Amino acid sequence: MAASDWWTRLREKLGGIPGIAVPARTDDAHVTQTSEALRALLDDTSIPAGVRGELTEDFAQIEALLDKLAAGELHIAVFGRVSVGKSALGNALLGRRAFETGVLHGTTKTRNAERWREVAGQGLHLIDTPGINELSGEERERLAFDVAAISDLVVFVVDGDMTQSELDALRTLGRTQRPLLLALNKADRYTADERERLLARLREHAAGLVRADDVIACAALPGEKIVVQVGADGGESETRTAQAPDVTALDVRVREIAEREGKTLAALNAGLFAGDLSDRVALRVAAARRDLAQRVIRNYCLAKGVAVALNPVPVADLLAAASLDVALVLHLGKVYGMPLTRSEAGTLIATICAQLAALMGAIWGVHLVSSALKGVSAGLTTVVTAGAQGALAWYATELVGRAAEKYLVQGKSWGEGGAKRAVADIVASLDRDSILREARAAILARLRGRQPAP
Repeated sequence: MAASDWWTRLREKLGGIPGIAVPARTDDAHVTQTSEALRALLDDTSIPAGVRGELTEDFAQIEALLDKLAAGELHIAVFGRVSVGKSALGNALLGRRAFETGVLHGTTKTRNAERWREVAGQGLHLIDTPGINELSGEERERLAFDVAAISDLVVFVVDGDMTQSELDALRTLGRTQRPLLLALNKADRYTADERERLLARLREHAAGLVRADDVIACAALPGEKIVVQVGADGGESETRTAQAPDVTALDVRVREIAEREGKTLAALNAGLFAGDLSDRVALRVAAARRDLAQRVIRNYCLAKGVAVALNPVPVADLLAAASLDVALVLHLGKVYGMPLTRSEAGTLIATICAQLAALMGAIWGVHLVSSALKGVSAGLTTVVTAGAQGALAWYATELVGRAAEKYLVQGKSWGEGGAKRAVADIVASLDRDSILREARAAILARLRGRQPAP
């Protein structure tokens, strides 16, 4: 797939980062715009310190990618199953023995990087990765995927028709949105007809992931050439001659890509990483806000439940509860970075309560009767009714808080279904009976704690 296609995906990815525009221009413009995107993400003061701390390694990677872009580097990962000759292929491309090779499976244990050459002002680096699917090699497999995910171009190496695990790995790499080359190593083991049929089969497997022209045959360590000579006396002698690696087609293809779109690919990789990190940051921030919001809602539920249970004045407890609901909504607005005025909070609560009343009129009726009962009995029945009424107040605040939270999460919007549907969904999602049991227990425990010692 051409880099322009990948760049389109990058623009879509970075389009979700506020304040960042990524036009499709020249290679240098791609690098400049992506560097600005990375720097904006690093300098984003709205990211909480806790979230930034949890993603320390990711932010360090952003710094490394900025340095890489500034230095004009293109990283090429050599990836594949154990014993397909990844390290040997890397050495053949380098023209020197830089990566360790051996007869045992899994000779490569860690990520190894070597500078290769300079093309179009960019320094090309080859990265040798541990083989996938090695027994007890889970750590190395994860490392290999991690390396591939932060590389600008991936050379996926096979030595025959693809196994299911190799095809799964290729599809996984395809989801990282990195450009892929598929190299058939050890091609010298096949006849010309066998090689062409195998390449056709590989192109069929890789359709939609690798361009047909990017499925390339090569031989990093060709077998020795054996020549049998017959002497004048009829005796035979055998001569073995080492053959030079045959990686020219792959070498040429990588050069072409680097010359035509190397800077764009480097910008693409960095931008995709930034986009993914931005998504992870957003999820962490949302999770942190949800956790804080739940603690805030619970605290207000408890405060309201206790206040309603303790107040012996008819209906006055409901007025106190209303003021706590306003405070809750104002607090939630700050949690979600969308401050509300008291008027806005009041309007929001009125909307929520109107929908709740339509859905749950009977509950509010019981609430009012309980409130009046406490006043008529001059407090004698408070012990009987306080827990139940306080639990209902708790539940009401839980509903108000959850509905307000949904409104704020959606950017001060009820969504397509409107307030009626949003509030109905909240009511349906909560287990009222379990909430009332929990609320009653918590309120009574708090009330007992307030009682003076005998």
